[in-house]
Amino acid sequence: MGAGVGEQILLSAAPRNVEDVVSLAAEYGLGVELLTFAMPDILDGDWRQTAADTQTLLSPVRGMITLHGPFFDMAPGSLDQRINALVMDRYQQALDIAQMLGAKIVVFHANFIASLKNEDYRIGWQKRNVGFFKEVADYAGARGVIAAVENMWEFDPDIICEVLAGVNHPNLRACLDVGHASLFSDVPVDVWLRTAAPWLVHTHLNNNDHILDVHRALGDPAGTLDYNVILAKLRALPNPPSMTLEMDTAADMLASLPYLGITEPVTASENGG
Repeated sequence: MGAGVGEQILLSAAPRNVEDVVSLAAEYGLGVELLTFAMPDILDGDWRQTAADTQTLLSPVRGMITLHGPFFDMAPGSLDQRINALVMDRYQQALDIAQMLGAKIVVFHANFIASLKNEDYRIGWQKRNVGFFKEVADYAGARGVIAAVENMWEFDPDIICEVLAGVNHPNLRACLDVGHASLFSDVPVDVWLRTAAPWLVHTHLNNNDHILDVHRALGDPAGTLDYNVILAKLRALPNPPSMTLEMDTAADMLASLPYLGITEPVTASENGG
């Protein structure tokens, strides 16, 4: 039994477990989302060699490849133009790497400061980020990549979606992190889906205890999200997004596959062998 026809399901690979995740993805015919090039030490090191090594490592993967872009201390649309220039440089670096690896999507956090509830901050932030992400979108488009903006601390979906609408670019889209939407927002997941649907191309899936942003298996006993319901709603969208199991361990990803209708490894012929 497998996923739906044409469905793109990926596994999240961090530097510490990338070999295990790639092996699991190859076994089940899935894609991989790389966290490797979100890490500042890698981006400041010999990243071209790391990209070449990663490309070799990914050779058995037949599914989609995506990247999680840099997010540590990133403040897109900052009032400080020196900060803005640094963030743009990091984002463009990630998009260059995506092009090298043949990755279709790079995920970037919006990093709105949700503790600032005043409307002036929100309006100014959105205005600045329309300009910032227009440049990101143009750069991504020139490289055949989609930049997908992910919710983190944003407490309602319009914070990001109004920026996407303002930019109005085919290479700038949304990534919905279901765990973040549940944990950091009082807005129901249904509303997040409905609001983001015009731009939604990608999702991050995991479960949490509604206390901490832990990345657990979809059926984790302490989890508060019902993925039988959530997955049905994702799949019912007019253009269902790709889905990354963003979890800390390959074991949790493996345990989550049955929720997606994946119960057996692919055969050699199914995997292009």
